[in-house]
Amino acid sequence: MISAVEAIAAIDDKLSKRFLELDPAGYFIIYLDRGAGLICAKHFTNEVNEQGLAVDPETGKPIPATIKVERQATTLFTGRTAKEIGIQLFESTKPCPVSRFDHAAYLGREFTRAELALVTGQDYVQD
Repeated sequence: MISAVEAIAAIDDKLSKRFLELDPAGYFIIYLDRGAGLICAKHFTNEVNEQGLAVDPETGKPIPATIKVERQATTLFTGRTAKEIGIQLFESTKPCPVSRFDHAAYLGREFTRAELALVTGQDYVQD
């Protein structure tokens, strides 16, 4: 018999593999700065081409998802809690660097996961 924790993990794993439309307003790399006790989110601009791929606005070349690419972040957002960084991002930044509701929901989930990892000492890896 599968436990509730295993069932939830299986649901999350399955949903993490679904197709996502990219946000033309950009993407975020989320990480923890444990020394400062902060959740950090670097925002990067991109454009989305006709194939639905994120492309570098300067070069027009697709941004690979599996290879590390050195790009300059446009903004660094930080907060001690998911709520603090969420308010900074969605309520205090004009214009908001997120243009899709599904992207906003995803960021809320990730900031909550990052906060939990920060307070429990667990590893955080962005989904």
